[in-house]
Amino acid sequence: MQGVEEEGIRIFRGIPFARPPVGERRFRRPEPPEPWAGVRDASRFGPSAPQTKLQIDFLPGMDVGAQSEDCLYLNVFAPAASGSPRPVLVWIHGGAFTIGSGSQALYDVRPLVRRGDVIVVTINYRLGALGFLHLAELAGEEFADAANAGMLDQVAALEWVRDNIAGFGGDPGNVTIFGESAGGMSVGTLLGMPAARGLFRQAIAQSGAAHSANDAQTATRIARLVCEELGLAAGDGAGLRRAPVEAILEAQARCALRTQSEQLLPFRPVVDGRALPEPPIDAIRGGLSREVAVIAGFTRDEWKLFSFMDPQGQRLDEPTLLLRAEQRAPGRGRALVDAYRATLGAGAKPVELFCAIERDRIFGIPAVRLAEAQRRWQRSTFLYVFTWEAALFGGVLGACHGIDVPFVMGAIGTPGGDRFAGSGPEAATLQERVMDAWLGFARSGEPGHEGLLGWAPYDAEGRMAMELGRRCEPMRHPDDGLLRAWDGIL
Repeated sequence: MQGVEEEGIRIFRGIPFARPPVGERRFRRPEPPEPWAGVRDASRFGPSAPQTKLQIDFLPGMDVGAQSEDCLYLNVFAPAASGSPRPVLVWIHGGAFTIGSGSQALYDVRPLVRRGDVIVVTINYRLGALGFLHLAELAGEEFADAANAGMLDQVAALEWVRDNIAGFGGDPGNVTIFGESAGGMSVGTLLGMPAARGLFRQAIAQSGAAHSANDAQTATRIARLVCEELGLAAGDGAGLRRAPVEAILEAQARCALRTQSEQLLPFRPVVDGRALPEPPIDAIRGGLSREVAVIAGFTRDEWKLFSFMDPQGQRLDEPTLLLRAEQRAPGRGRALVDAYRATLGAGAKPVELFCAIERDRIFGIPAVRLAEAQRRWQRSTFLYVFTWEAALFGGVLGACHGIDVPFVMGAIGTPGGDRFAGSGPEAATLQERVMDAWLGFARSGEPGHEGLLGWAPYDAEGRMAMELGRRCEPMRHPDDGLLRAWDGIL
């Protein structure tokens, strides 16, 4: 492959790690890529997976460029200077399992490469119905891998790294996977996925953990809805393979609207009895990834980003708050609201209570449960809470979903990073501390360093997490009452 060199970094873009999942390969597990003769141009990114448009495109760096079902490509960023085998970090992009790409400007990993003298790989994977449509019960054995095609793509990319990264100067025995949002959920899923065992040594799950999987019954119902929206009989595999990709995306969007009151992420990994024999968190509790060091964490105000885009949510009254809480935790809605009011204070507004409940339901408590599960087996298990507040829209988003990404990527000091996260000496200092924690963890499994002291491993009794924000110091998390409130729910 012929890559490019940019400011001391060798970059190889658009490397195929699997055959194009098109035609008869649509909905199948990924197959090894075909070899080529001669020199392949690796100067341009490959296409992104086909995807719908979501509301968060107002955030900087979200453009995904060209799209195609022929999307299974990865990109390698390596220091130009020769040296001993370097640690490898593999970034898994987020986007609700329906949008995103390893080529987004939001995920410019070059500052990480420069600061850490490491190799970073960014990957694509199939999204939405093309990556997570559970067809086993409807269409039979030929479609049995469709439910987790997107996760199997991630495994194939990690296998490519294992087999090939030494040629770029990387150490295949020291691989760290990291990702945010659906990328963090992917990290948590890979920790509970037998096919991924042994492909990485460290894992960082940012705003996503190991609770994000549909059961087979729910996933089958969603697959029926997609077929219905396409005008196909349930289980018409041939019809699904023939359907234009644009029609599948439209059907997927309509299905998401029909299920939004009960299903935040209709397209996501599935406990299918094959790629995922059991819920990922249960496999982790059982020690499947006992040898892997783990960081899990979330932002203090995760849900404020989504509440900002929900005009009805901003006008929540008490009855609607209770209704929403009950929808999310049948039989426990009132108890949840009472627990959060006790913590936040009697004057907390319904929207504040709802944002706190959703933060913990989707991100916070799953991160805690992941840390608890992995700590049974692995001392190097750490938890963080990101508290730096976004600058966008005058600060109304707080420490919202995604605010950690520019600090991890080293984007503070760039127009996009400064617009979203802010700038100045404090932001620059936090960026250095976060980057060095992630890089140190990739080298040794320990995130603490001179600029970030006191980050101890998490344990269920002490429950110490690291606050990352204007203050960087250990904190006890979560509150006793809030932790008990989720018993039996998560």
